[in-house]
Amino acid sequence: MRILVLGAGAVGSFLGWAVARGGGDTILVRRGHDGGANSRRPLTVVDPAGRMSTVEVGVVGGVGGVVAAPPDVVIVAVRQYDLPAALEALRALPRTAVLTAQNGVGAEESAQSVRPAGPLLAASVTASVDRDPDGTVRWLRRGGVGLAAVRGEADAVLEPLASALRAADMPVRRYGVAAAMKWSKLVANLVANATSGILDVDPRDIYADPRLFEVERAQLREALAVMRAQRLRPVDLPGAPVRLLALATVLPAPLSRAAFRRVVGSARGGKDPSLRGAVRLGGNTEVGWLNGAVERAGAVHSVSTPVNAALARLVMEASGDEDRRAWFRRRPDRLLAEIGSR
Repeated sequence: MRILVLGAGAVGSFLGWAVARGGGDTILVRRGHDGGANSRRPLTVVDPAGRMSTVEVGVVGGVGGVVAAPPDVVIVAVRQYDLPAALEALRALPRTAVLTAQNGVGAEESAQSVRPAGPLLAASVTASVDRDPDGTVRWLRRGGVGLAAVRGEADAVLEPLASALRAADMPVRRYGVAAAMKWSKLVANLVANATSGILDVDPRDIYADPRLFEVERAQLREALAVMRAQRLRPVDLPGAPVRLLALATVLPAPLSRAAFRRVVGSARGGKDPSLRGAVRLGGNTEVGWLNGAVERAGAVHSVSTPVNAALARLVMEASGDEDRRAWFRRRPDRLLAEIGSR
């Protein structure tokens, strides 16, 4: 199998490494690369046990570098807000299978709207990974990869891809309904994410505060109600017991908090929630495809989602305004007042 990875950050490099380690041929797109179409370079991953594994991958400066010999599949691993530009670049490969590997929901719909031909696949990555400045990828928590077909003759691509990942000792599970997989991953991504970003606190601080815990539980209840309205059922992902999270939303508070701690405590491998890091940096975040996606889908299906709407708005405010970030930092009373007022 020959794959092109568009978005060679932590997730893209990790998936490219796994395919290469499993016997495939990986080519990374690196912006600004000028080493020619046949450049090769080492790619190293350090697994959760501290073991290093290095494979050789190809590197090109853009999609044009592979048009003459198209890959079997393009893995698109950019952030959601960079996805339109990535899909535009892929117009040079109109019939090549594309796999979207973004957090949240909406990537598959975006791909379908601009790619009338070619198979479309979706991935949900539950392995927690980070990338060092030198390009080394840290596999912090085992997790795995969920795969599903979205459109077209996907089996011819999905099965070899799943086999390559498994050959690299990657837990892989295939799903029959891509939307159920992606919404289940969204539910897992919501926990201790927006609240951590707005308040700039660790997840353990959120679950130590009964009031913040109720905010957490409320946002999940809304997301699960939106799933039900779409006739989607939560599914467990590799290393992510999403159905336990769903059950925890209706348990008595003490049991519910214990279940949340069990699921969330080891979910990120010590890595900060994604929205916390994004808000600290200011500018773009993916909250519009997380809490914001719950709000939009709720409006379509007549499901009330006030907590997700408030969290999405406050993350955007905090990420775009340094004074707003400082106003909320470590002040749960101010967050609770904002949510309560709406």
